[in-house]
Order: sequence, then C-alpha cells, then structure tokens
Amino acid sequence: MSEQVKRPQRRGPHGRGPAEKPKDFKKAMAQLLRFLKPFLVPVVVALAFAVAGTVLNLLGPNYVEDLTDLIEAGFLAPIDMAAVTRVCILLVVLYGCGLLFSYIQGLIMASVTQKNAKALRTAISQKINRLPLKYFDSHAIGDVLSRVTNDVDMIGQTLNQSLVTFVTAVVMLIGSVVMMFVTNWVMALTAIIASLVGFVFMFLIMGKSQKYFVRQQRFLGEIDGHIEEVYAGHNVVKAYNAEQAVERQFADINYKLYTSAWKAQFFSGLMQPLMAFIGNLGYVAVCVAGALLVSYDVIGFGVIIAFTLYVRLFTSPLSQLAQAFTSMQTAAAASERVFEFLSEGELSDESGKTAYLAPEKVKGEVTFEHVRFGYDPGKIIIHDFSAVAHAGQKIAIVGPTGAGKTTMVNLLMRFYELDGGCIRIDGIPTSDLTRENIHDLFCMVLQDTWLFEGTVRENIVYSKQNVPDEDVVRACKAVGLHHFIRTLPRGYDTVLDDKANLSAGQKQLVTIARAMIENAPMLILDEATSSVDTRTEVLIQQAMDRLTVGRTSFIIAHRLSTIKNADLILVMNGGDIVESGTHAQLLERGGFYAELYNSQFEQA
Repeated sequence: MSEQVKRPQRRGPHGRGPAEKPKDFKKAMAQLLRFLKPFLVPVVVALAFAVAGTVLNLLGPNYVEDLTDLIEAGFLAPIDMAAVTRVCILLVVLYGCGLLFSYIQGLIMASVTQKNAKALRTAISQKINRLPLKYFDSHAIGDVLSRVTNDVDMIGQTLNQSLVTFVTAVVMLIGSVVMMFVTNWVMALTAIIASLVGFVFMFLIMGKSQKYFVRQQRFLGEIDGHIEEVYAGHNVVKAYNAEQAVERQFADINYKLYTSAWKAQFFSGLMQPLMAFIGNLGYVAVCVAGALLVSYDVIGFGVIIAFTLYVRLFTSPLSQLAQAFTSMQTAAAASERVFEFLSEGELSDESGKTAYLAPEKVKGEVTFEHVRFGYDPGKIIIHDFSAVAHAGQKIAIVGPTGAGKTTMVNLLMRFYELDGGCIRIDGIPTSDLTRENIHDLFCMVLQDTWLFEGTVRENIVYSKQNVPDEDVVRACKAVGLHHFIRTLPRGYDTVLDDKANLSAGQKQLVTIARAMIENAPMLILDEATSSVDTRTEVLIQQAMDRLTVGRTSFIIAHRLSTIKNADLILVMNGGDIVESGTHAQLLERGGFYAELYNSQFEQA
C-alpha cells in the first residue's frame, strides 16, 4: 500500500512485546499434550513397548548374578556349562527382546512426531489465513516464520526423543530401586543415599536454567525477524549506508541470543558430569558395602556384580531425566510461542451470513456513510467520511501522504472493521457480506508488487482457473508487456525466480495484467503507475482507461495528471473529505486540490 495512516508500526526484530511475559511450563506442556490427543493411541503403544523393553533390561542383572554365582562355584568344582549356557541364552533373549521393543517404539514415535509437526504447521498456515491484518502490523514476519520452523522442529525433536526417554527413565529408576531392594536392602539403601544428592542438584539446576531456554527461543525468533527484514530491504540499507547501524542491531540481538543460549547450555552441560560423579560415587559405596557384607558371609560375590549393574541402571535415569527435562524446557518455550500464535484473535466467523452479491450481477454503486475508523482504539483517524460512487464511475482519491486514502480502500475491502458508520455496495452493507464475497467483487493493483516463484503465465492468472492463453496474451498486449515477454528465454513459460531480472516497472505491469484477467466488476488502483517511467505510464493509463470502462473504479494517485479524466475526485486531508468535484471544477475553485496540482507543475 502507498501509505499507512498512523498505523501502529510493526514491532522491530529486537523490540519488546507480549512474548516477554512470564512462561508457564505446565500450561505449555498441557497445551502440547492436548494437541497430541489425536495421536494418543500410537503414543501409548510406543510407551508400552518402551516400558516393556525397560523391564526386560531390568531383569538382566538378576540373571547376571546367577551367572556369576555359577562361575564362582566353578572355583571349587567343575563349572556347570549347561546351566551357564541356559542363563546366557536367557540373557540374549531378554536383551534381544528389549532391543526389538525399543526399535518398535522408536519407529512409532518417529511417525507420530512427524505427523504432529505436520499438523502444527498446517494449523499455523490455516491460522495465518484467519488472522486480521492488524496482527501483521505489530509482529515481525521473521518471528512468525521462526515459530513455523524453529519452534515446530524443536517440539518434534523433543517428542521424538525426550518423551520416551522421560517415561523409560522413570520406569528404569523405579524398577532398579525395586530390584535392588529385592536383592539386598542394605546395599540398596547405600546406593540410594549416595545418589540422592544427584536429585537435589538436578532440580536446583532445572530451576535456574528454565528461564534461559525461554529467552533462547525468543531471541532466536527476534534474530530471524531482523535478518528477514534486512535481507528484504538490503538495497535500502546500502543506499543509506546503514550497514554499521544494522550490524550493531544484529550484534545486540546476537549477543542476547549468545548469552541466553550459553547459560542454557552451560546448565544443561552440568548434568552429564554431575550424574557421572554420582554414578561413580554409587559404585564406590556399593563396592565398600558389598565387601563388608561378603566378609561376613551375608551375600555372595554375584550380588556385588548385580548391584554394580543396578547402580548403573539407577544413576543412568538421573542423567536421562535431566537431559529430558532440559529438552522439555526448550520444547515448552517453543510450544508457548506456537500456541500463543494459535490463540491470537481471529477474524469473526461469517458462516451465518446469507447476504450475497454475485460478481456478474453487481452494478457497482458504493456509498460511504459517516465512516469512522482508527487503527488503535481511541485514536480515530477517519472522522466522518461520506461519499457516493455511482455505478461505472471512476473515483479518484487524492491528498497528501497520511491523509487516509489507502485506509479508505482497506475499509472498503473489509481488511479492517469500521468503528462507526457504514459502507454499502449496491445498497447492501459490507458488514452483511462475507469478506470472500467482497474480495470477489474487486480486482486490485497495488504500489507494492508481489510475484511468486512460478511462470509468467502462472503469475498473471494467479488463483484464476481455466484461463485461455488468448486472454493472457490479450491482457499483456493491453499493458504493453507482450513484446518483453516474447524476449524471455521461454516466453510465457519463463519461471520468475531470483535469477529473473525484472525491473520494478515490469513487475508492476505483470500485476496490472493480473487485474485484467481477474475481470472483477470493480477496480482499485493504489499508486499503480508509481514504479513506471513516463512513457510506460501513458501506455498503462490507456490500458487502465479500457479496463475501467463499465466498472466502478477507485484510483489512489499522487501523480494528479493521471486522474484528470476521473468522474469524481475526492480530496482528502486529515481523514476527511475537504473537496470533491471534477478536475476542471476543482482547479477553478483554486482550493486545496489546485495547490496540490500546481505544486507538481511548478517547473512547467
């Protein structure tokens, strides 16, 4: 659009906003689990296989104890190889089944997490289409992209790895404690007491590190937003020699990201050596206690061997739990960002509306009745706008920058809702029509061109089905674009991508041809000729004259020479109409319009 009348400025990539409110770990995880509800059955099955594999691994040390006792008995008599073989075969079966169950749960969880990530991305994509434009006025595009990519990927990785790890670690921890007490309660108490300190340190570190994982995800979104903005406007950055200022902004965000990520990873990195120390301490305690019990013939040597395995099975879950909690903290921060986006206010539901204007039957009479509007509540910028555009008329809206011209077009298209008054099309209030119906009634050519990666033809017939090639060629000839397209390597089948070097004027011509193909009953031209040279402007003006025949047209223009033949010129200033009439009438009055017009031809 050509202007944003006192619109709230989009938050910069390093700005502050709602994302900085305190994070709620439990709430974020609860939202994620609710989203996982459709996948509950396969998740439960995967967890069941994981638990079964863990239980099988817990039974192993018990048979290792028997195997050790058999070997120890062989010091005084021949070893019972048949019994040893039976125990070894049983161990192989146990550990083999444990491996198979782990493989099955991994396969199921990989499928579930990818389907969940796909569902999240789909939900975000659908949400974007339901959000009002005011959301995008106040949020950086890069931050939204970061939620779709970084945050969703983080959630997927956590579900795939940490969820199963957490459950199996809990089962392993409880199971190993039970098996240790079944084997020998004295050594069980020794191992648990020696390892209790690990729990204390783990939860202390968890409490300290959570906020840093939240900050890490937020600053990651901010740096994505900054890079996206700078990349999109790199020509402006270079033209204004703003490289150093941009680098300082980037360095500021990058340092915050570095600091939060460093602290998060530092606390996370403490888990592994801490758990290793606790595990080794447990080994020492078990060996000392076991040696004393063996010396008093309370236990056999096989119990010590079994307990060294149980200590490993007992301390290993502590480390796994710490890592799982660390990942789940990051996932919670990512989940909150994703679900914060999904919970944003949407456009009102219009499924109950019955009013409908068929595009082929629309006359095109538009009435503005005492329209009031403000982008921010309490800050009205359109105070009392009233005007009538009769069917087939060419209505020009002119005025200085910030007068409210583009705002009126936004309201006409129902991109924003009115604060007061009414806009009618053929007598029907636009509030009674669905937005989709209103958009079908207009074709638009904006100052900001938008082309996607696709062929020239695909860009011209955008969202229009079954358009004959003859119509595409006719539209391009009308805007003077056909000759240029024929010079392209593959003509109308040339793909417009980063390598396609189209000028700003040529891109604008493509969008004008697109509007001709749309062939809607009403037309909006918002600075449509601002990016073309004078000669091209004449060609476009001639094409626009043909395009506007029989259509109610709204033309926003700074070049007043392009709207001389308008049926009605509305002169806006400060959100209100200060003058109206034809070009000749307004010049004759010598008012505000005459001043604007003459200021453009002072050198003539």
